[in-house]
Amino acid sequence: LLTANDAQKQYLASNPVGVVSWDLFRVNPFPYLEVRRPFILGTSAQKWKATESHWFIRLLYDKGLLKRLFTQNIDGLDFQVGIPDDLICPVHGSLSQVICENCKSPMDLEVFNEQVKTYIKDIYGEDDTAPPTSTEIKCPQCSLPTVKPSTVLYGRDLPKQFFQLLRTDLIDCELMLIMGTSLTVYPSAKLPSLLKPEVPKVV
Repeated sequence: LLTANDAQKQYLASNPVGVVSWDLFRVNPFPYLEVRRPFILGTSAQKWKATESHWFIRLLYDKGLLKRLFTQNIDGLDFQVGIPDDLICPVHGSLSQVICENCKSPMDLEVFNEQVKTYIKDIYGEDDTAPPTSTEIKCPQCSLPTVKPSTVLYGRDLPKQFFQLLRTDLIDCELMLIMGTSLTVYPSAKLPSLLKPEVPKVV
């Protein structure tokens, strides 16, 4: 079902997570976009809603108590509750932000989502309006077909913002809330260990 040549299909058969790898995306962006199509469009349509936990973080912001929200989630729900974007650090990227993997230029979310709906086929058979074959979505800046949600591909670095904020935010942190994570995925899992010993951590 995926738009890929025989060698790429063999690669994916032996390594399914390769669909979200830079090695494949840089030569063929279609498998990533086809697999992620319903999630990209569903996030845009807010098919999934922020939970009480997300709104609790918003309450902290309203009370002037939120310094930063580091999130490993790529679902974009953190951006639904009205916390300023600059206070949210999506460590692994987000489906609600779009960038070009080549030139790093942002792309308008609504424009991108409309192109996904129009140009990317539906491998799940849920959308009768989807095209029968996929067509490239090109970056408005560099014209390469390397535009995608800002989710971090295997083989690519985490956002520089994450490492920059680590150096500044943890110096005067007074309390760290750790929510909804197994603390097994690094480097995010090391955040609690970077705090001063006297800083309380609530898991």
